[in-house]
Amino acid sequence: MEYKYHATTILGVRRGSQVAIGGDGQVTFGDYVMKEKASKVRKLYNDTIIAGFAGAAADAFALFEKFEKSIEEWNGNLPRAAVELAKEWRTDKYLRQLEALLAVADKNNMLIISGTGDVIEPDDNIVAIGSGGPYALAAARALVKYSDLEIKDLVKESLKIASKICIYTNDKINIEVL
Repeated sequence: MEYKYHATTILGVRRGSQVAIGGDGQVTFGDYVMKEKASKVRKLYNDTIIAGFAGAAADAFALFEKFEKSIEEWNGNLPRAAVELAKEWRTDKYLRQLEALLAVADKNNMLIISGTGDVIEPDDNIVAIGSGGPYALAAARALVKYSDLEIKDLVKESLKIASKICIYTNDKINIEVL
């Protein structure tokens, strides 16, 4: 199955004891912009987990719902909930058709969850998904290494850089911090 994630950029960074996930607000339909200020990042499980999505909005909201149920079932154990969601996503006939990715984090874990059953933990405490993900990832890596920006500002500046390169990413940014 080939995934084509347009219309978003999600970036998560952990620095010290803080973690932040941010996303742009652009929603495209084909080759035009439908919405500028969509919120693709939210806090879950009593504000102890942040999740952001890239991909088809309806699919992502269905996955958010499944992920929230998994988090509740596993009492906030993010790695276990992510693995269980990935297993269900990969094997369920309905869920397999969903085209989205999730970036999730708590104070101790940062993961990307895909419909192919992947649960990926980054080596460098930075996750990026969506069409502008590679640009935001590169910017975040540079800013982590060469700046002392606060976590929220680091994520914001990285996403702003991505918005100047990726046509499916805008600078209407929403960021959640733990």
